[in-house]
Amino acid sequence: MNTKYIDLINQTFDFPQDEFKVDKGQLHFHDIDLMQLTEQYGAPLKFTYLPQISNNIMRAKKWFADAIEKHDYKGKYNYCYCTKSSHFKHVLNEALKNEIHIETSSAFDIDIVERLKEEGKITNDTFVISNGFKRAQYVTNIARLINNGHKNAIPIIDNYEEIDLLSQEIDGKFNVGIRIASEEEPKFEFYTSRLGIGYKNIVPFYKSQIANNKKVELKMLHFFINTGIRDNAYYWNELLKCLKVYTSLKKICPTLDSLNIGGGFPIKSSLAFDFDYEYMVDEIINQIKLTCEEEGVDVPNIFTEFGSFTVGESGGAIYEVLYQKQQNDREKWNMINSSFITTLPDTWAINKRFILLAVNRWQDSYERVLLGGLTCDSDDYYNSEQHMNAIYMPKYNKDKPLYIGFFNTGAYQETIGGFGGLQHCLIPSPKHILIDRDADGNLTTQLFAEQQKSEDLLNILGYGIENKDTRIKIASLSENVT
Repeated sequence: MNTKYIDLINQTFDFPQDEFKVDKGQLHFHDIDLMQLTEQYGAPLKFTYLPQISNNIMRAKKWFADAIEKHDYKGKYNYCYCTKSSHFKHVLNEALKNEIHIETSSAFDIDIVERLKEEGKITNDTFVISNGFKRAQYVTNIARLINNGHKNAIPIIDNYEEIDLLSQEIDGKFNVGIRIASEEEPKFEFYTSRLGIGYKNIVPFYKSQIANNKKVELKMLHFFINTGIRDNAYYWNELLKCLKVYTSLKKICPTLDSLNIGGGFPIKSSLAFDFDYEYMVDEIINQIKLTCEEEGVDVPNIFTEFGSFTVGESGGAIYEVLYQKQQNDREKWNMINSSFITTLPDTWAINKRFILLAVNRWQDSYERVLLGGLTCDSDDYYNSEQHMNAIYMPKYNKDKPLYIGFFNTGAYQETIGGFGGLQHCLIPSPKHILIDRDADGNLTTQLFAEQQKSEDLLNILGYGIENKDTRIKIASLSENVT
């Protein structure tokens, strides 16, 4: 009878997989011995495996290159990284090794772009695509970037006032794109995205604000839907509607030469994940070419803005099971030494699921459990996997420590969780490890951030040492008033 945890995984999935294997009862991720990593740095910990960032970028570039060659497509492909997925310097440094471009979403993003230019990581030839609703500081920063010579900066117009706002601060002629306000999936809470300009209004908007404006040149149409790139009727219908707008604009706007299809490539969230990336890229290129041929216009250059796809599969988190609580005859709670709300906030906010596997004790028998975090919040739990309505882990044994890993967590979790700041119930952020390979292919590790300490949080809250002089002054003033 197969009762071991490794038997369960082998029976349920096609296992081992490219990034996962088991050696002597312990899990390896991209040939990283996770128990050795845990013994060296302790748990809880987060890690980023940097080579996977480059790996995914090169995979996507190859899919597009192959499709462009197959269909004799005359446009070029440009891979942009969506910085909001992870702004960390080590992420940008790795991504920029692969001749990519940048997509920004806020004013401070431009400060990062300028810093990267100072360091020689990007040049004026790098496209900087600026999305989002543009408040005053964002407009000012975009204008500064363009005025300083970055002619490949393309602000994407999100509302009717942005042309005028940008024109007031940018010296000379500049390029823009227009974002389409796509219609949301029928089951969504509202009908049309708050971002961009409606399908029917784009051509009139171009005619009224851009066509006769000698200072502005339209270069790009931007298309993105909230559910991302999926092989379903909704996605293909929205793409075709976008292409109708593009061909209509192209006929009256010769300078329009680029189509940005946004991001939204899914990442692996289960060992049962199956997505045919090559087919999707091939069919997108095919549909764009067919539509343009039917309408008698040149095909556009293609831009994508992959964020989660770029960085998501590089990240992981490892926790230790501290204790098991048997709350009734059916529910066993394995309590981890951290919090899901604070370290993996998407599990709480949008019920997102990541790949979850035991790190050690794969040769032990298993049991059904629930996972609980340390906060005193009833929502701080993780109770099921995407492939089954349950979690199975090696049986709890207080004399045999159990470590568990969540994988492909590299996108959004640090920024949504407020990296380096206050956490719910003052649960400290775990230490963060960077994992790379040297020129010979050997693994290297580096401590990027220590686990938060009490004084870190006390400083934020106003109890810290640097606030001592201020407190003394306030106390002195109070005494004088008295």
